[in-house]
Amino acid sequence: MQEKVMVNDILTGLNGELMTFAEMIPHTEHEQLKNVMIQQRNACEQSHSELYKIAREKGYHVPSAMAKPDDIANVKSLATRGAI
Repeated sequence: MQEKVMVNDILTGLNGELMTFAEMIPHTEHEQLKNVMIQQRNACEQSHSELYKIAREKGYHVPSAMAKPDDIANVKSLATRGAI
């Protein structure tokens, strides 16, 4: 298996874990459990950030182009009006 494929698979898995934490943490009433999940989420984010940086440096991932200021303003306007 190519390194590029493995890196992208791991990034995809980490994205899934982060989404799961985002869904679970707000619904957890047990403070100790919530704190453990927050710590795990933070560690996951750190791993994702480090691996993402490596993927960019090696050319395995090319980020999308930055949004134009007009596009950002349009989305902000829609969000403010509750249209999205």
